[in-house]
Amino acid sequence: MSENFRSDGSLPVNSENQKQARRVSRRRILIGGASVAGVAAATIAGGAQANTQKPPAPKTGAANPQGRFANKVVLITGATSGIGEGTAYAFAREGAKVFFCGRRENLGKQVEANIKRFGGDATYMQADVRRSSEVKALVDNCVQKYGRIDIAFNNAGIVNPKIARLHEQPIEDFMDSINTNTLGTFLSMKYEIPYLLKQKGGIIINTASISGHKGFTEIGPYSTSKHGVLALTKIAALEYAKDNIRVVSISPGGVDTPMLRRVREQRGMSFEEGSKAIPIGRTNTVEEMARAVMFLASDDATAFHGSLVDVTSGMLD
Repeated sequence: MSENFRSDGSLPVNSENQKQARRVSRRRILIGGASVAGVAAATIAGGAQANTQKPPAPKTGAANPQGRFANKVVLITGATSGIGEGTAYAFAREGAKVFFCGRRENLGKQVEANIKRFGGDATYMQADVRRSSEVKALVDNCVQKYGRIDIAFNNAGIVNPKIARLHEQPIEDFMDSINTNTLGTFLSMKYEIPYLLKQKGGIIINTASISGHKGFTEIGPYSTSKHGVLALTKIAALEYAKDNIRVVSISPGGVDTPMLRRVREQRGMSFEEGSKAIPIGRTNTVEEMARAVMFLASDDATAFHGSLVDVTSGMLD
């Protein structure tokens, strides 16, 4: 793109640029708010409510075998980076047995080693959520190793690489977003739910996005796929409500990951400038997303069923 931004990040004022500014403004909200994967900090745990004006300090220390999720089995997809990785650390620190996947084996083994290093229990398995056989194997192996699934966090997802209007979007990019984000969530639930039915209960948490609630220009594949995740969440919640299976989703806005930082840089803005589009004036942390997931997985959230939980820090109005 060829916008000539002024030093404050805005466009010079003229008729065409006013139109462009409106488009850029919506894109900046997303860049200030797209939930994209990246490498998370290795010290994640539950904690006190965050101050809304600055990020909470990361937690350190060994895993607590008698923690809030002691002996619970947590299955996480897409946990080799970003929100999934941070959530794997958080559950493991609170005593959970974590079984997780991701496509990048080197990162998966690193996350597993990090968790074991602080005394947690974790198992990595390479799997691609776009492939039915691999998702089934992931779920089957989790149950084979740990005996059950108490909490399934279906988090794996991608952001389409091209910023463009619909007619300019490559078909393969559109299908990759649908197959990873929407089909991947469907396949995960398809193979998780039979075990949850057999054990007479469990919790499913799906990762959606602010883009599933609003239409954002120039990221049509991603936004479409996340609308699908919300639909799947609502349908599953209704279909399995009487089976003691609780189904919810989280919709992140901006989450501080290296990839989000790269996206903002590519759009000609600093990380801080992108954060200004968020009502609280800062970008959320991976730790905050992990705490939200853990709350929804806890006994304190039993009234959250079919809930599409807004974790955008005020970006959804």
